[in-house]
Amino acid sequence: MNKNETILTITGSDGTGGSGVQADIRTISQLGGKAASCVTSITVQNTLGIQEFYDLPARVIRQQMEAIINDLQPEVVKVGLLRRSDVVETVADVLRRHRPRHIVYVPVLRSTHGEELVDKQVYETIRRDLLPLCTLVLEPSDLPSGERRHGHANQVASAAAVFLSRGEEVSDALLHARTFLQQLPAGYSEEGSRSAELFNQFLSQVERHSRHYADVAFYAEQLNVSPRYLAQVTRRIAKRSPKNIIDEHITTEICTLLRTTTLSLKEIAHKMGFSSQTHLSRFVKKQKGMSPSEIRKDKPL
Repeated sequence: MNKNETILTITGSDGTGGSGVQADIRTISQLGGKAASCVTSITVQNTLGIQEFYDLPARVIRQQMEAIINDLQPEVVKVGLLRRSDVVETVADVLRRHRPRHIVYVPVLRSTHGEELVDKQVYETIRRDLLPLCTLVLEPSDLPSGERRHGHANQVASAAAVFLSRGEEVSDALLHARTFLQQLPAGYSEEGSRSAELFNQFLSQVERHSRHYADVAFYAEQLNVSPRYLAQVTRRIAKRSPKNIIDEHITTEICTLLRTTTLSLKEIAHKMGFSSQTHLSRFVKKQKGMSPSEIRKDKPL
């Protein structure tokens, strides 16, 4: 492999492998290219979204870039997630001095879930310092709507970078990149994640255990996930927290017992796992804005 066929990707890490440096390396390798990388940000994420970022300092970005460039001398560079102005300035400075034949940039400004990833001030720095250096800027919105899934613009850009390294014109490189990716099996997609299945399992567990357990940690343990992940799933699918869903189910059961049985408040409290009827009354009042006796008088469900 000639050194000038090396593609340097400068972007963040995506632990799911659906985008970021992991997807870049996979795409470049699938096309027979040689991938080198500079990581700009480490993310805490899964198929439901990003929870946290750790942005590497500009000094470390410069060291990574110069180590690769001095040795492998890549002629094509693909740029993705840049979240800090000083990092943008550093990347642009190193690229101006190195002068690769092609710079391919994918503006990673927000996630497919709508999460803002880059401040407007940072993008102004990108517009001023980086965009004038680029051969190709590929916005996700430039792709047909059917190709705007997670990481797809990133993959197209990585594939195009390989074809550019082989001397193709930009229009041909883009065409060949999209054609290549259409032939691959579907990768990451939100629909392919386990969230819908897990959500239904959670509802079944609530139905089964809500008379004895009201804490989220219990259900997370039953499903073998963390409470945080369970909360991500319910918020993504139902726009509500697990605790909201549990409490609503318990409230519905209590109201049904109040309206359809002659059980005393003490008996209902015992049946629903409350320590006392006072505890149950406070819970119902908080959830419904009415006392149990008021709900019992209001018979229709």
